[in-house]
Amino acid sequence: MTETVKKTATAGFFAQVYLLVRQIPPGKVTSYGAIARMLAHPHAARTVGWALHSLPEGSDVPWHRVINSKGYVATAGWEDGPSLQQTLLEAEGVQFDEHGCVDWDRFGWAGLPWPDVEKLLDSVQPDDDLSKSTE
Repeated sequence: MTETVKKTATAGFFAQVYLLVRQIPPGKVTSYGAIARMLAHPHAARTVGWALHSLPEGSDVPWHRVINSKGYVATAGWEDGPSLQQTLLEAEGVQFDEHGCVDWDRFGWAGLPWPDVEKLLDSVQPDDDLSKSTE
């Protein structure tokens, strides 16, 4: 087992999600499934959603930059609903069409290749709480 695999198993999937979502630049979006695929768990899109939904209040993880694969905000059941997510994205310059959809070609984040994800995950310490503010 490689050191990266050992560390990612120790850090847990939610921590990996938080670390990767922090890499999405302002004004860009990606999907739950894309995050899951970058973390080598292609069928874990819903788990990515659960990870983001479980963030503590005041976290600096930019959860709002992760939308569904069709280009819509997907926050059904969340207190603030899609309006907060859309407002946060619009404040970063992301534009929505008349149907509330984001143009992937213009605002989509290509993500990180596996070697870069692996380096990022190597930086995780087992006791790191990546859900909280890093400031």
